[in-house]
Amino acid sequence: MHPSLAPSTASRTAHGTRLVYVVDDDELVRGALGSLLRSIELEVRAFGSTEEFLAAPRADVPSCLVLDVRLRGQSGLALQQTLLQLGRPHIPIIFMTGHGDIAMTVKAMKAGASDFLGKPFRDQDMIDAVIAALDSDAKRLEVGRSLRELHVCWDSLTPREREVVQHVATGLMNKQIAANMGIAEITAKIHRGQAMRKMNSRSVAELVRKMEALGVVQNVS
Repeated sequence: MHPSLAPSTASRTAHGTRLVYVVDDDELVRGALGSLLRSIELEVRAFGSTEEFLAAPRADVPSCLVLDVRLRGQSGLALQQTLLQLGRPHIPIIFMTGHGDIAMTVKAMKAGASDFLGKPFRDQDMIDAVIAALDSDAKRLEVGRSLRELHVCWDSLTPREREVVQHVATGLMNKQIAANMGIAEITAKIHRGQAMRKMNSRSVAELVRKMEALGVVQNVS
């Protein structure tokens, strides 16, 4: 394995791996950035071209991409568009260039770039940009995990339990829910309790927030 692709065990903290991809056709730049980022206990995987980066597997961990704008072959801006077309728009991108201009910066930022650093840049500026990008991606992954867990909970409800909590979300009491559904009040109460247990909700407000996140009810706040 090429040294620049070797995983850094120091990056495996109590919070897991945090990974930085670097794409630059200058080997010296790749080496310098790798050393800098590994010094703060980040895992680094460096590539000399966009093609190498696209061919590499993506890890499901907080990550970001440090990308040179001007590369031999496909440019950094072109790679940004390729990732959007491939449905991989989520990775935060920090662009770096020695030839940047206002139009280029605006184009990159409009397409969702996390930051844009001109060469030469201060080490601290790069570190700050990378940490901000990784924090942002960590939040995105956590939201995704939470949403997947909510879907599992929702799928565990019976059709009758879902119907009951839909009424609960509109503010109806057990007696009103029972009348609307043509069931006994105690039955409505049991279904409501079972649904809240399955949804890990300690209050109606918490249940409704989770249902809103799933999109099964509209925001009623």
